[in-house]
Amino acid sequence: MVEPPAPRVDDDPVDEYTEEVLSVVERIPPGRVMSYGDVAEYVGRGGPRQVGAVMSRWGGGVPWWRVVRSDGRPAEGHLVRARSHYAEEATPMRPGSDRVDMRQARWDGASGD
Repeated sequence: MVEPPAPRVDDDPVDEYTEEVLSVVERIPPGRVMSYGDVAEYVGRGGPRQVGAVMSRWGGGVPWWRVVRSDGRPAEGHLVRARSHYAEEATPMRPGSDRVDMRQARWDGASGD
C-alpha cells in the first residue's frame, strides 16, 4: 500500500500559490471533493498540473483525498487509503466504481457543506 505524501520538512519556503492551494483544500468539507482543476480555478491561477505538484509535495498535511481527478479518481497510488476516507466521510461514489460521484460530491467552494 502506498502511503499519502508526507509533509515536506526542509528549508524550502512555501510560496503564496502553495499557501492558497493548501488553504482551499483545508476548507473542503468532509464528504465533498474538488478536482485539481476546480482548485486551480478557485485560486484563480495555475492549472490542474500546478495544483497536482503542490499536492504531491506539500499535500500530506491537508485532506489530500478530497482533491481528485476530474473523473472522480483519487491520486495515482492512493486508492486504498482514499477509499477508507471516502467511506468514513460518506463521500458519494459512483455505483460499482472506485470513483467519486462528481455530480453529488463536487464542492463549489461557496457552500458550507
